[in-house]
Amino acid sequence: MRGGLRMKKLKIADGIYMLTMNVEDVLFEGIWEIANGVTLNSYIVQGDKTAIIDGVIGWDGVPETLYKNLEEIGVDPKSIDYLIVNHMEPDHSGWISNYRKIKDDFTIICTDKAAKMVASFYGEDKIRVVKEGDTLDLGKGKILSFHPVPNVHWPDTMYTYEKDTKTLFSCDMFGAFGRMGDHCFDDELTPDEIEFFEIEGIRYYSNVMATFTPSVKKAIEKAKTLDVKIIAPGHGPVYRQNPQKIMDDYYRFTRYAEGAGKNEITILWGSMYGMTEKAVEHAESILKREGVKYNKLKMPLESESEMVATILRSAGIIVAAPTYEYKLFPPVATALNEVGRKKITGKAAFRFGSYGWSGGAEKELAEILERNKMNWDFIESVEFEGAPREEDLKRVEAGVLALIEKMKSKVVA
Repeated sequence: MRGGLRMKKLKIADGIYMLTMNVEDVLFEGIWEIANGVTLNSYIVQGDKTAIIDGVIGWDGVPETLYKNLEEIGVDPKSIDYLIVNHMEPDHSGWISNYRKIKDDFTIICTDKAAKMVASFYGEDKIRVVKEGDTLDLGKGKILSFHPVPNVHWPDTMYTYEKDTKTLFSCDMFGAFGRMGDHCFDDELTPDEIEFFEIEGIRYYSNVMATFTPSVKKAIEKAKTLDVKIIAPGHGPVYRQNPQKIMDDYYRFTRYAEGAGKNEITILWGSMYGMTEKAVEHAESILKREGVKYNKLKMPLESESEMVATILRSAGIIVAAPTYEYKLFPPVATALNEVGRKKITGKAAFRFGSYGWSGGAEKELAEILERNKMNWDFIESVEFEGAPREEDLKRVEAGVLALIEKMKSKVVA
């Protein structure tokens, strides 16, 4: 739901609070289906002065809900001195104009690239631009430092670090999709919830971060230079028991984007009249016989969000699609173009498919791979005219077995 959203108030440490809410039934960034919702997290840091970090978007009454919850934790919204914008995307900054209605005297703190967008998005000009290592002393031992991490996933992004509690406010970095229930801290999560947020973390990374994997790797390294005891992201749980886990997870996700993956194969497929589907069924029987976990994504029925996430995490990919009008079956071609746009490279792969009066799918597949610089390592493809014959199915089997062998070097836990 978009309206009537309930915000939770949680204490992270002395003088530091999280305000979090679940958002559902929206397309994240206007693109990505989030079947399990997403949290929006804001943070309050109180010394003699008060700062709010990453206020939430103005979706259907949310700013008013935010003000009410601030009052319930003893913070008069009019007492906030600083709005710290780690990232200008409106799910973190969209309430700025609304806040101006209740207070004129506040300072926005952000990077130079964010400052230009603050001005153009919201018409604000009372801005303090910060660079690497700049600090803000709120009093009572609460000192914030600022650390730009550009292109994670916008060029304006930065970390905010609170030195007393060693809390890293990481914004989109180290985030995950998925609604939170009663448990909002890593030490509270059940085993099922830990698995849930790992899956949703992979989905989030693939949908939002994968294009910027080199920058994400740099941001991980920058986090390691800080003495971090707590990671407080803009989406998903707060890591106060083991912040190293989410850093390790994100490093693993970067490896997935560069060709590694879990010990599983994803079949990305489509079929017009069942000819290619017969070969898909045969490939499934081989995978079952060999004891290999696999996923099936029939395009265009799967959401792009699920498709990109599943391919990201898989060490091996089977592309099963016929020729359509001298080209690759369009729903599968569209999916591969999106994967390429997300810069998911280096996957071990195998393609097979049917054709009628003419081939051409293989040519377009090569064009997609080249255009997007995907550098996928393909087993020799198998094409067959009409329905697959026994000898065609034997070639499909050989290709599947070769893929299983090839992907072994790419498997990471």
